[in-house]
Amino acid sequence: MNYRKLGSTDIEISEISFGCMSLGTNQRENENLIHHATDHGINFFDTADLYQKGFNEESVGKAIKNKRNEIILCTKVGNVWNPDGASWHWDASKKHILQSVEGSLSRLQTDYIDLYLLHGGTIEDPIDDTIEAFELLKEQGKIKHYGISSIRPNVIREYVKRSGIAAVMMQYSLLDRRPEEAMLDLLKANQMAVLARGSLAKGLLAGKPPAAYLDYQIEDVKKMQDSLMQTAHSPGHFFKIALQFVLNNPAITSAVAGIRTIEQLAQILSFYPDTSDQDMDTIQNILPPNHYSQHR
Repeated sequence: MNYRKLGSTDIEISEISFGCMSLGTNQRENENLIHHATDHGINFFDTADLYQKGFNEESVGKAIKNKRNEIILCTKVGNVWNPDGASWHWDASKKHILQSVEGSLSRLQTDYIDLYLLHGGTIEDPIDDTIEAFELLKEQGKIKHYGISSIRPNVIREYVKRSGIAAVMMQYSLLDRRPEEAMLDLLKANQMAVLARGSLAKGLLAGKPPAAYLDYQIEDVKKMQDSLMQTAHSPGHFFKIALQFVLNNPAITSAVAGIRTIEQLAQILSFYPDTSDQDMDTIQNILPPNHYSQHR
């Protein structure tokens, strides 16, 4: 496993990270997956207080309890479950962040979080108050670094300009190249890490049947898949090219992969960047890059 620096921090994380949102409800299976991942070099684990109404954090906390010094732990805040248990609302207030971190620390069975991300964000948020909350948590030692998980350029720019964020998590893949327009260069120039989620585009870049995705029609996605097949010779190897594309970008620190089974983990661990530059150029030119139409 290769490792890359998390922005301007002194933390190094695996270039393939473990997205815990895909974990199930069986604690033994979850622990087996997480332990297997750490044993094979994955050290960055991403969860959120929203996932499974807190169970996800609890499960991760139990799994890493005796491995805490081996783990770079990331969780997220800002979404609040409504009483109906079927929907949630947004709260980026200082009060909510300072309260919610206590629940996350308890569920994760740790006294600090390596990277605490705002789990979304709008331009109407009380951004300065949000930043104050994160800075206070840093002073208190409850978090080491903070950042934002967002696909909104107008919001990301405000945090780059007004805060000391260490990282931004955003969607990026061969089927979602919107960050290339401005965000990746901006974050690299400011020494802020980019954590790429959705690198397999809901499995469309890992062998799932073609379907429309963002502003690409099903025919576009099929065209991309055919090109991947021609290069990889197997749907089972699609994901390697998709991950290589993401990690080839110098702004990207890590690709966060959702992992649910040992078989998926084994595939991820077998990743090795072996697609030639020429083949990668061909693949990148199959479809025109898409662009942000909102929140510019």
